[in-house]
Order: sequence, then C-alpha cells, then structure tokens
Amino acid sequence: MKLRPEMTGEALTRLKRARGQLNAVIEMMEEGGDCREVLIQLAAVSKAIDRAGYKIIASGMRHCADARERGEQAEMTEQELEKLFLALA
Repeated sequence: MKLRPEMTGEALTRLKRARGQLNAVIEMMEEGGDCREVLIQLAAVSKAIDRAGYKIIASGMRHCADARERGEQAEMTEQELEKLFLALA
C-alpha cells in the first residue's frame, strides 16, 4: 500500500519531532550530558517513533476498511495489517 499525505500527516509530524529529539540526544551524548537526562530523552524518541508507526497502521486499516465498504478490493488484507501492527508491538 502506498502512503498518501492524508494517511501520514500526524505520523510525519511525530517523526520530525522525534528527529529533533534524537539530534538533541546525540548532542547530549557527545558533550558528556547527564546519563538520566539522555535516557529520558531517548525513551521519548522511542515512544514518538512507536506512535508514528501505530498512526500509519491505523490509517492503513481505515483506508482498507473504507475500500471494502465501497466494494473495492483493499490494498492489504487484515492479516497483513495485523502482522505489521504486531511487528511494532
């Protein structure tokens, strides 16, 4: 399934925010920052990336469900989407 702007808006915003956080974590590590603060920020980056993935899966599920309701063949099966979801979990 090809990603479309309407499917990725929120996920893309989260990933861009995570990229900024990750850059800050790298900088903190390079400058010998506090271990606790580095790990807190790293956990935030990880959570933001996970949420972006879940947003993409949820959008894909809605997109495929809408296609089925219109009588069209969905681009992915429920099983394929479930497999992708579980890959993130």
